[in-house]
Amino acid sequence: MDFIGAGTVLNVLTVVAGALAGMAVGGRLPAATREVVTDCLGLVTLIVAGLSVMDVLSPALADAVGSSAPVLIVLGSLLIGSVIGSLLGIERRLGTLAGTVQGFLGRGREDHAARERFIEGWLTASLLFCVGPLAILGTLDDGLGRGIDKLALKSVLDGFAALAFASTFGIGVLMSAVSVGVVQGGLTLVGVIVGSVLPEAHIAALTATGGLILVGIALRLLRIRQIPVGDMLPALVVAPLLTQLVVLLR
Repeated sequence: MDFIGAGTVLNVLTVVAGALAGMAVGGRLPAATREVVTDCLGLVTLIVAGLSVMDVLSPALADAVGSSAPVLIVLGSLLIGSVIGSLLGIERRLGTLAGTVQGFLGRGREDHAARERFIEGWLTASLLFCVGPLAILGTLDDGLGRGIDKLALKSVLDGFAALAFASTFGIGVLMSAVSVGVVQGGLTLVGVIVGSVLPEAHIAALTATGGLILVGIALRLLRIRQIPVGDMLPALVVAPLLTQLVVLLR
C-alpha cells in the first residue's frame, strides 16, 4: 500500500480482523472468564489513560499556554464538552444506536444488557484507537505523503487490542472500525489539504483530555461507576480549540 490513506485502510482492516477473531473466541468463553478478561482490560485501560494524561505535563503545551494553564485547559475542555454532550444527549443516542444495530442483527432490540455491552465495546475501542499522538501524527504524516510507518505500528497494536476487547464486548468493538475510518480518514484529508495544522501543544491537550475520558471508561469496565463518557466526547474537539484560544489571549 503506497497511496494516500493506505495507513487508515490498513488500520481499519486490522481492527476488523482482530474484532472478528475476538468475537469467534469470545462465544466459547464461560461468563466468569469473560468477567476476568473485562477486569484485565479495565486495568490496562487505566495504564493507557495514565500515559495519555501525562501529556498535560508536555513542555510544548506549557510553553504555548503557560505552566499553570494546562490543567485548567483540560478541566475546561471536559466541563464544556460534557455540557454540550449532555445537551445533545450523546450517551442516550448511543443507546439508541446500539438498539438499532441489535435489531438489524436480530439479537433482541430490548436487551438492555446487550446495549450496555455494545456501548462499552464501541466507546472503549474507539477511544483507544482514535485518541493519542500515534493516531493523530500518523494520519497527518499519511496525508502529507511522509509514509505510513506510524500507522503500520498502530495497526498491529490495534488488531491485538480489538481481539481482546471483542472477546468480551462483541459487535461494538467491530463497529469501532467505522470510528477509525472516519476519524483517521478525516485527519488524513486534513493533512492532504492544509498540512499538519495541529501543533504539538494542541495534540498534548487533546491527548490529556482523552486520557481522562479513558479513566472514565476504565471505571466502567471495572464496574466502579457508570460515568457517562459518551456525553464527554465533545471535549476532544473543545481541547485544541480552547488551547488555541489561550495561546491567542496570552
